[in-house]
Amino acid sequence: MAAFMRKLVLILYLSVFFCAKTISTLPIVVNTWPFTNATEAGYNQFLNGGSAVDAVEKGCSRCEVLRCDGSVGEGSDPDENGEVTLDAMIMDGETMDVGSVGCLRNISSAISVARMIMERTDHTLLAGELATKFAVEMGFKESDLSSNKSDMMYKQWKENNCQPNFRVNVSPDPKKSCGPYNPNAVLSKIQNREDKQVSYLNHDTIGMVAVDKNGHVVSGTTTNGLNHKVPGRVGDSPVVGAGSYAQNGMGGAAATGDGDIMMRFLPSYTAVQLMGSGTSPSNAALFSIKPIIKYFPDFNGAVIAVNNKGEHGAACHGSGIGTFHYSVMDNPDKVNLFSVKCV
Repeated sequence: MAAFMRKLVLILYLSVFFCAKTISTLPIVVNTWPFTNATEAGYNQFLNGGSAVDAVEKGCSRCEVLRCDGSVGEGSDPDENGEVTLDAMIMDGETMDVGSVGCLRNISSAISVARMIMERTDHTLLAGELATKFAVEMGFKESDLSSNKSDMMYKQWKENNCQPNFRVNVSPDPKKSCGPYNPNAVLSKIQNREDKQVSYLNHDTIGMVAVDKNGHVVSGTTTNGLNHKVPGRVGDSPVVGAGSYAQNGMGGAAATGDGDIMMRFLPSYTAVQLMGSGTSPSNAALFSIKPIIKYFPDFNGAVIAVNNKGEHGAACHGSGIGTFHYSVMDNPDKVNLFSVKCV
């Protein structure tokens, strides 16, 4: 019993020390990172009579237009072929409807395409070139998502022998050479993530949660994914329960970080279910990343959580982040920034 009590006290201490817990009023908009323009754009939808779905779409769209940190929207983080592709999703916590798009090509408004999938189809996820075809049918205009910046990033990556590289167990050695690659006959142990240079600088996502005055919860994400990813790669952002999750009566959550790792644990779903059982948003965010730490102690990532009362919190892990910042707006006067130290 004494050992159990010591462990419980330690967990509570870590929860208080590393995670923010703040009570706000409704409506509220919360998003990952200090992308305050996006927060304000989302909250303004409430001021103008819009819905929580409008808030998430317009907030995330604002970040796409601004190319927040270069990791949201067009113009940055090309894949191995030099192409920029986008991932996004939106989830309605009242109806449990979801629209997701992965590896979207030649359409810049990924979050709006995701909403169109949610509202104009019976499907959950569309991907790749045929997702582009669907978007065009729905009135979106095709455009080149690359830019001078992404072209330069690709050129520098090629000149650096295609490093960092996300291929493993192939020949020639992906740690030293560009492709084309062939599979090795014998599998070797996959190295850790540190040599991939996966940090907040090259895999940001904006994840957003909006709760209206009646407790209607909506969540969403949008990103251009991981820099120099293998063509066709889809990260955690458009995966339900990984990138984000929303459920009325419980709350919403969104994740950002090393999506290839985080999607295996569905941290956003976990955080929402914990809030539904009475856990505070701060503790829900912390406990949602603890299983990831157990298996991948060098991963970088963070989770924000907001319950249906307007309480919010966050937790993060990894030296590549250090301190995680997130943005909150719950009144017309200003956006507030909160931060937590990573465990």
